[in-house]
Amino acid sequence: MSARRAGFRIRAGCAARGLQLVALLTLLAACGGGGGNGAAMPPAPPVPPAFTSVPQVRVSQPSAFAPGCDGATPTGTLYVDTAAEPYLAVNPTNQLNLIAGWQQNRWSDGGAQGVSLASSVDGGMSWRLTSAAFSRCTGGNSGNAGNYARATDVWLTASPNGGMYALSLSFTGATLLPGSSSAMLVAQSLDGGATWTLPIALIQDGAQFSNDKGSITADPNNSSYVYAVWDRLPNQIAGPAYFAMTADAGASWQPARNIYDPGPTSQTIGHQIVVLPSDVVVDIFTQIDTAAGGVTTASLRAMQSADHGTTWSTPVMISDLEARGTTDPQSGHAVRDGSDLASVSVGPGGVIEVVWQDARFSGGQRDGIALTHSSDAGASWSAPAQVNADHAVQAFTPTINVRPDGAIAVTYFDLRNDTFPGVFLSDCWIVVSRDGGATFQESHLSGPLDLNLAPDSQGLFLGDYQSLANARGAFLPFYVQTDAGTQVRSDASISFPPAALAAAAFRAHAAPPGMTLTAAARQHVMERLRLTQAQRLRGRGR
Repeated sequence: MSARRAGFRIRAGCAARGLQLVALLTLLAACGGGGGNGAAMPPAPPVPPAFTSVPQVRVSQPSAFAPGCDGATPTGTLYVDTAAEPYLAVNPTNQLNLIAGWQQNRWSDGGAQGVSLASSVDGGMSWRLTSAAFSRCTGGNSGNAGNYARATDVWLTASPNGGMYALSLSFTGATLLPGSSSAMLVAQSLDGGATWTLPIALIQDGAQFSNDKGSITADPNNSSYVYAVWDRLPNQIAGPAYFAMTADAGASWQPARNIYDPGPTSQTIGHQIVVLPSDVVVDIFTQIDTAAGGVTTASLRAMQSADHGTTWSTPVMISDLEARGTTDPQSGHAVRDGSDLASVSVGPGGVIEVVWQDARFSGGQRDGIALTHSSDAGASWSAPAQVNADHAVQAFTPTINVRPDGAIAVTYFDLRNDTFPGVFLSDCWIVVSRDGGATFQESHLSGPLDLNLAPDSQGLFLGDYQSLANARGAFLPFYVQTDAGTQVRSDASISFPPAALAAAAFRAHAAPPGMTLTAAARQHVMERLRLTQAQRLRGRGR
């Protein structure tokens, strides 16, 4: 039994003992009026529900990094034995072969000591830990490209021939301050993720620019092509999109170049590339615009390339982004969630599905999960529909995946169990649609988890993205959970939800006609966007 499972059993046992105590106190109170002068016993405090989950396996492990391995003067709080921002990829040539990555040992002021990697050859039931030299704690030094103090934003992809690629944002120092540096580094594995090449730099910058939020996508139609995309910041409010590609399966990479500049008062973030069966390459991203007077707005956009990224169309609007972010209703403590970022997947026939968190469905009161799709290579998009099951509570950090049979799955966290004092409880859920996103069924993945035990990186932080893949006809959620106990601890786990969900289906709903955000809600949305900009400037958005 793993340490995590043991902790869960301890928590469940405590819950059972709490229920026994409630029964005993109730009995004593009932018997207390038999002539004695004793005062009635106060009611026992309510007990949170015990942790439950579908079958799951912990992938991350306690840190093996040597103290001070990053070789830098600490500038924040180091949360040892924490995982954040996980990613999972499946080998197309052998779907029992999975690769996983995550941030290991998160810093409060941005990034982690390193990116940890792992591989499985039995469909995720057991894992072998490995690493690439993305930072000093995982083997980076002055003799290779990984001579950076911290790493973050790991992203993984697998080519049709089984070649695997890992991308890391690696950096030293706070964003744009003297002495700082950053790079987008890529490593390759040709043995199913068991070993990794020394990383090469797609771009390296000093203090004049800061690279951020990269993703990497292998072309599912041709193993020669792999695409990487990210944003490059010269200041707080600007940030064009940068792109690099290989046309020879990683033997060489074309020089990184600017493929879209929204202007001096606009920036991009969260770029993700998908490749359609028609060979059209589509980049989905967020654009944040700062107008005169400081009014800040955000939107999701898409642009297309029909020549493997050589030329790109003008971006088209997908939707406004109206996320206000997640907070603890009791304490007001903020969560570093997936606000202002999207998750993307492609289904049969090249239908692009996109999800994000958005407050439009409640008139700005709380974030729900929005879904839209495009059937014409991103040229036009459906009206956003709400797909989280419980509309009365905050839902955040969605992830989407579409199986080859067209089934759509979305995972997310919500706060429906956060009704107990002294803890900040969240659960992870999955909803599945088999009719193109018209109706969904919901299933509980795990929880409740106490978010107060997550590392605090200008907000309680499990990652501003999680991961969801599919293999052998099953969805594979891969996400971070806090551990049981009282210490700040978190781990990345893979879950195995049931193939058939027993819950009743519910319909995806558009926002009620005429519902708009109030002025106060729009102010919340704008404050959230400004926080995103400020976090990136100080290095904490990484």
